[in-house]
Amino acid sequence: MVMASDIPTAHTPPGGYGQDFPAPILASCTEPLSKDAVDLRGTWEVVSIQSNGEMIIGHPLLGNLQRIEQCGNRVVICSSGVVHDMGADGTLENGVHDVQAADFSTEIRVVAIFENGVHVLRPEGMPIEVRRWLDGSEMVWEYGPMFTARLKKL
Repeated sequence: MVMASDIPTAHTPPGGYGQDFPAPILASCTEPLSKDAVDLRGTWEVVSIQSNGEMIIGHPLLGNLQRIEQCGNRVVICSSGVVHDMGADGTLENGVHDVQAADFSTEIRVVAIFENGVHVLRPEGMPIEVRRWLDGSEMVWEYGPMFTARLKKL
């Protein structure tokens, strides 16, 4: 069995990965998902965004793609040029250690955990949570108080 911990942690390449997703990171992993994990695996497209209860027409994230891989308690999210690879165990040590998509250079450290069917990210030093969960066939992506997006699986 290939465990998630057997596969080296991936990081965003300098300047981001460009237009095309990198090769899958966890493709060789055969470890089952952890019992607390919500299965978000797949490629997802942002189809709607709300902020303060209002639909946002023409938001730049509409059409954004996110590829989510999972194995064991590990989650890899590729989107907007970044590769955020994390162990969802509630520790900063095993969370995201990478860069922001805004500039591909500002370092971030993020705690990741599954709580009650929700993948929760808590960036170090920021009073927000980024949350992803399933709602029927869609994924909901809540980015703190800034916006809530709905995504459809491709």
